[in-house]
Amino acid sequence: MKITDLDYARQLDREDPLGGFRQRFHIPTGSAGDPVLYLCGNSLGLQPKGVEKALGEELEKWANLGVDGHFAEPNPWYSYHEIFNAPMAAVVGARPEEVVVMNSLTTNLHLLMVSFYRPSAERFKILIEGGAFPSDLYAVQSQARFHGFDPAEAIVELYPRDGEKTLRDEDILAAIEREGDRLALVLFGGVNYYTGQLFDMGAITEAGHKAGAMVGFDLAHAAGNAPLKLHDWGPDFAAWCSYKYLNSGPGGVAGVFVHERHLGRKDIPRFEGWWGTDPNTRFEMGPSFAPQYGAGAWQLSNAPVLPMASLRASLELFTEAGMEALRQKSEKLTGYLYELVTSIGADAFEVITPSEPDRRGCQLSILAAGDGELLHKRLMAADVICDYRRPNVIRVAPTPLYNTYEDVWRFWKILEESVS
Repeated sequence: MKITDLDYARQLDREDPLGGFRQRFHIPTGSAGDPVLYLCGNSLGLQPKGVEKALGEELEKWANLGVDGHFAEPNPWYSYHEIFNAPMAAVVGARPEEVVVMNSLTTNLHLLMVSFYRPSAERFKILIEGGAFPSDLYAVQSQARFHGFDPAEAIVELYPRDGEKTLRDEDILAAIEREGDRLALVLFGGVNYYTGQLFDMGAITEAGHKAGAMVGFDLAHAAGNAPLKLHDWGPDFAAWCSYKYLNSGPGGVAGVFVHERHLGRKDIPRFEGWWGTDPNTRFEMGPSFAPQYGAGAWQLSNAPVLPMASLRASLELFTEAGMEALRQKSEKLTGYLYELVTSIGADAFEVITPSEPDRRGCQLSILAAGDGELLHKRLMAADVICDYRRPNVIRVAPTPLYNTYEDVWRFWKILEESVS
């Protein structure tokens, strides 16, 4: 069979050891009542069927116990955030004490930069990828202004070479070395939201630390998608949302990583709240902040239990499937999509995501040669759910927990018809 045969895709699905996970998600239906081709997990993950039960358990506890739910088994609210330490650590390659679930992504980036962006008159610059997600750019600009620096001087945006769509590893490392002792912070996305490029976070961390800078990552498009080894790579911090590949629902609670070398330190600057204190002495209501050991010291307030319940249901699936198996399927599924899409020809569009599997997650970014917005509308009219980003890119993300090889094949057929 050829890869362009539908039977080829169906054979891959029959051989897929993770194929059964699709049945544990709600798949939206289209205009004819059939399941849509949902290829938008890079923007919002689908709802696990276990979410309703997880939410119901907490609603029932609230209804029946009121405030006593904070200490009632199972999963008392007082320690609810601790449920996530081990499963989330497995997703991002960390130790459980290095991880905490709290707040939202940009809020967490600001809280972490309070601790890890400590500029001086000589060392004040922040290196960030050009074309980073706007919220990241706004965050670092405002941090620079907060410390009295002009963002135009403090922020170094690194863009691809002329005529290229993605950054070269050697150019990133050269920029870090060039900025040298003026560099206070390197803050990169793990995966660029627009191009889908997966960065070499280990090499970036090593180069940043060699230059004397702190290093952090925004893993919004990497957590639950790309292989991560945060503890071993050793960045100072990272933050991520959970509503994309981690399927926690719109605006779901976010996550934080702080490397263990910073844990337990009382001298590190941070914004403080009572939930960051030792849980064993928290209710002593002492007048001085005593940070707990772990990333939980960066918490401000108690856990938002209801949003966290949906994340708990999703992380149970990640634990069951395992990140290694998910990555193996992702490489195969996205590789299949890449082969099919590039077989259409280069006249209609260009795939700007790197072709090498180790330089991308599951997202492919398709740069239309003509009217990309019109092409996206044609895809949507055919019940394909993907997204469009100006100036002319359509982002497609086959997610290994719930997408199939037949999904990929059907997308290719619709794309081929839409550009013909």
